[in-house]
Amino acid sequence: MKKGRLIQPIIKSPNKGWSQRLFLLFRAATVAWSIFLLFFRPTGLGSQETKYFPSDWLKKVRAYCRQQPRLILEEYIQFLSLPNVASDSENILKNANWLVEALEKRGVETRRLHIAGAPPLVYGELLSPAAKTTLAFYAHYDGQPVDVPRWASDPWKPVILDKPREQGGQPVDLNSPELSLSGEARIYARSASDDKAPIMAMLVALDALKASGIRPAVNLKFIFEGEEEVGSPHLRSLLQANQDWLEADLWLLCDGPVHQSRRPIIYFGARGIIGLELTVYGPSRPLHSGHYGNWAPNPASLLANLLSSLRDADGNILIEGFYRDVRPLTGEEKKLLDAAPPIDETLRQELKLAWSEGSGNLYEKTLLPALNIRGLSSGNVGPAAQNAIPTVARASIDFRLVPDQRPERVREIVEAHLKKLGFHLVYEAPDEATRLKFPKIVRLEWEEGYPPSRTPLSEPVAKALIQVLEEVTGNQLIKLPLVGGSIPLYLFSELLHTPAVILPIVNHDNNQHGENENLRLQNFWEGIEIFAALFSRFNF
Repeated sequence: MKKGRLIQPIIKSPNKGWSQRLFLLFRAATVAWSIFLLFFRPTGLGSQETKYFPSDWLKKVRAYCRQQPRLILEEYIQFLSLPNVASDSENILKNANWLVEALEKRGVETRRLHIAGAPPLVYGELLSPAAKTTLAFYAHYDGQPVDVPRWASDPWKPVILDKPREQGGQPVDLNSPELSLSGEARIYARSASDDKAPIMAMLVALDALKASGIRPAVNLKFIFEGEEEVGSPHLRSLLQANQDWLEADLWLLCDGPVHQSRRPIIYFGARGIIGLELTVYGPSRPLHSGHYGNWAPNPASLLANLLSSLRDADGNILIEGFYRDVRPLTGEEKKLLDAAPPIDETLRQELKLAWSEGSGNLYEKTLLPALNIRGLSSGNVGPAAQNAIPTVARASIDFRLVPDQRPERVREIVEAHLKKLGFHLVYEAPDEATRLKFPKIVRLEWEEGYPPSRTPLSEPVAKALIQVLEEVTGNQLIKLPLVGGSIPLYLFSELLHTPAVILPIVNHDNNQHGENENLRLQNFWEGIEIFAALFSRFNF
């Protein structure tokens, strides 16, 4: 920009009308303000795009991160270098041991909570003498399996690029004396986001507070699980067996990504889930469709009619009584939906969708029960297709549940619906006598499932949480009643009798579960700030 550019239009236009001159004055002021923000707003490492004047404690936390990026990232690289597929028991144990050492190094008292057949649940506790409140944090240290040839780099040898790989990112040398890290830099490794990022951010937050002379204002408890990616089969038993250790005023489950707009987000609940495999039967062997069509029952057609009786084209569930137990949203919860930034049109463009099911936006739809057909199978298609009536047809479906629905109640009304359609229900493959006796048979294979959970916004602890998160995020926090996915939040709210929420920190475009999983560094620095705020500023 040339010198004097801001005032030249005003000096050269003395005869223009007042409206034009006011417009030019306004434009000049706008540009001047932009330049002010450019030079005086913190950017990059440890900053929020919308935070212009951070408080003193936050400045200290950011200063620590600015001064110690090499130390912080080298330790994180050590953690990410440990393979952590849940089925790899030897390396999972190495991860647990690394965590114990990292926590103890920071003065956190640790325990390995054991149960037969499960990896250790790493428990940490840091008590503050004057604290009257206890915050507890959950994350998991196991990760998804990797298909190494699909990765651009070794998933167990973390790489830092100065920007996303697809944008031409180049490797960053942490040993360079002129180390400079953009907030858009990425760490590529398995579990870089899901879910080692929040664990590391918590550890660094403890370091930053200690270096800044700031004591935690609350008692802190941590549990880090080693088998979340295989469905947490032992988590319930581990929590039940250790309830005395796990008492808290609030549980925060730190998993998943922030909003697509990159704004921080908190969910006060999660949908439940129950899955179902259905099989219907036709002839005992494939039959020529010309000789037997319209005579022998076609299981594919039978299944199609069955499924169309469960939901309509707009996603509405047609099963009698399915919505009966749905708890209405409160006025305060509805306000959260209205305040959330619109995302539907952007998502439709990204996903190449000309429409979306039913009325209402994505936020509204994820607060309703859903029936998803996750797979169909019968006969063959394409070059393998045969002019034959198949012998069986299968469908796999999942029901997403919202408060106050229960999996056992859903099972009951679904089975009642199928009986009304004239189906005989079985729970294992029918024998010959059963097939000859009943015209329409459906085999049901129910998954265990679990219920939804939602912490009321009226809870004082919820209000205190919002207050501290609004402070650290510069009032950019998005608050939603439920996350659309299913997380066993109910274990904490029902089993431990404690309010529970979901607090993600990682970038939404992190490729979690896939190849080239990554963590955007700006999300990492902001996550450190969030945990530092919760540790030191929470007041309940």
